[in-house]
Amino acid sequence: MIDFAAIDFASLLPFIVIGFAAQLVDGALGMAFGVICNTLLVAVLGVPPATASSRIHVVEVFTTAASGLSHLFHRNIDWPLFFRLLIPGVIGGVLGATVLASLHAEAVKPFVLAYLVLIGIWLLVRGLLYPPKIRKPTVIAPLGLVGGFLDAAGGGGWGPVVTSNLLVQGGEPRKVVGTVNSVEFFLAIAVSATFIWHLGLDDVLGPTLGLIIGGVAAAPLGAMMAKRFSPKVMLVMVGIVLIATSAFGLYRALT
Repeated sequence: MIDFAAIDFASLLPFIVIGFAAQLVDGALGMAFGVICNTLLVAVLGVPPATASSRIHVVEVFTTAASGLSHLFHRNIDWPLFFRLLIPGVIGGVLGATVLASLHAEAVKPFVLAYLVLIGIWLLVRGLLYPPKIRKPTVIAPLGLVGGFLDAAGGGGWGPVVTSNLLVQGGEPRKVVGTVNSVEFFLAIAVSATFIWHLGLDDVLGPTLGLIIGGVAAAPLGAMMAKRFSPKVMLVMVGIVLIATSAFGLYRALT
């Protein structure tokens, strides 16, 4: 049982702010919560990749539930696309969590950071090329499988991989963002359960609790912004931040 009297909420404030900002971006753009948080935990704080990914996905169970309900309220969900992403995404997530949990933390850390640098470059390019022409996406199930795997193995990436690719294919931005965010709730449950099975049940106190508080608070705002906010500048900014922080962490890991 959690003893709330023992929690130092002042020390949680930076993580509440990070969770709020990351979820605000994620809710509006359909990406970046896991990547931003994973960059902080792995590249800046030195948390082992499997531990970071497991904590992020526990947080995402709460944030994606709030975000999904908000997108449902604002009618941002494309239901046929939702069901075509759901099962492949969950399968990929379980596989990615299993692979990451079985690897040595220090051995995999440089690869995770290199992956985050690539995601940052991807976001930057998407921001510079945004918006695409609107047309119906055709490559969906393989995208869900790969996105789920990379999300679990990299501690983030479902949104950057899946949302960006669906936008490249010409999906309607509002529907893509709402659908990808909603599917992520079920992905987060599957990945969290897999990590708990392999690593054990970690306490939710500390940074995880701060990320939950900030993320849940921002979820309704992000869904509202998805209807009326132009993501071009935010994509560019997030890409630059992820490239800088992940490249710094990669440099530290290799020296």
